[in-house]
Formats: sequence, C-alpha cells, structure tokens
Amino acid sequence: MVDAVPFWRAKRLEEMNQTEWESLCDGCGRCCLVKLEEEETEDIYFTDVGCRLLDTGTCRCRDYRHRTERVDDCVRLTPETVAEIGWLPPTCGYRLVAEGKDLYWWHPLVSGDPETVHQAGISVRGRVEDLEDDVPADALERRIVDWPLRIPKRARKGNPGQDEGRRTAENRTGTPAGARLPRKNR
Repeated sequence: MVDAVPFWRAKRLEEMNQTEWESLCDGCGRCCLVKLEEEETEDIYFTDVGCRLLDTGTCRCRDYRHRTERVDDCVRLTPETVAEIGWLPPTCGYRLVAEGKDLYWWHPLVSGDPETVHQAGISVRGRVEDLEDDVPADALERRIVDWPLRIPKRARKGNPGQDEGRRTAENRTGTPAGARLPRKNR
C-alpha cells in the first residue's frame, strides 16, 4: 500500500488552502524576533528581543488575528512575500517548501507533536527574555544574535530536501531573496 504524499510535498505554496498554509508554521517564533537592517548594506540582523505580541512560552502570537493592526512592521507571510524576503530562518517551513526541500523531523506536521520544535532547540523558548516595548531602540544593536540563523545539531537529523520524489527547487516558488525592509522589522 502506498502512503498519500503530504500536501507540502505535492503542492506549491500558492496552491495551498488556508489550513494547509497556516499549518506550515512550526511555531518556533524566530520570525517574531526584532530584526535590524544595516541601511548601507541592507543586511538583516536578528536580536534576542521578541515582538510585543510574542508569547515567549508558547512561541506564538498573543493576538495573531489582529497582529498587523497592532504591530506596524509585522510582515504577513504570503507565497509572494516568502519569495521576496531574505530573512526567514533556514528552518522555516515556508522557506523550505519554497526552496523545494522537505520539512525537518521536528516540524509538527512530520512529528505530529507541537512540542518537538521546542525539544529540537529550534524555538525561541528560553532564549527571549525581553519584548520590544521593554528594550530602548538604542539598545537593540547590543542584542544582536546569530542563533536564529543556525540549526542546532540535535535538530539536523533527517536533512530536508533529501526525500526521493521531491520536486526540485527550479519548479517551486523560488528561493527567498533579500528585500529592502524597514530598519526594524519582523
């Protein structure tokens, strides 16, 4: 008997329905970290400071439905924005699918357990002590970190993109490319 192909392997981002789209979020909270852009180079730097709406325990937004009304620079991910922004973490489900890669073993869609993203050390749980309203803007540069762009060893087993029968990146949405972002951005 042949198992059904999971939707994230069979569909491009723009072909997904709302439920499928939302389930691609692994709940890591990395995209909800305050980011800084160096204006001359347009390089993006993550900080260890969370968005004002980030619940640091669950790594989810405390007001997801109204987030873009409450946070001016909150970026609503769409298939188009995923292809345009270059700061999505390398472990992001949206980025992986856009690049034609598979999800990691710890992604809730693969593991069946929303806690594996935390157990694998991918989430921001335990790494964010302050939210943006508690940190003066001039102190953000001292809070730059590189761990959101790294993959912990324990999270690497089951390398994405290695499954047979997976579509190649060439016929997917495309690789996220750098885009001009406001100085502070999510």
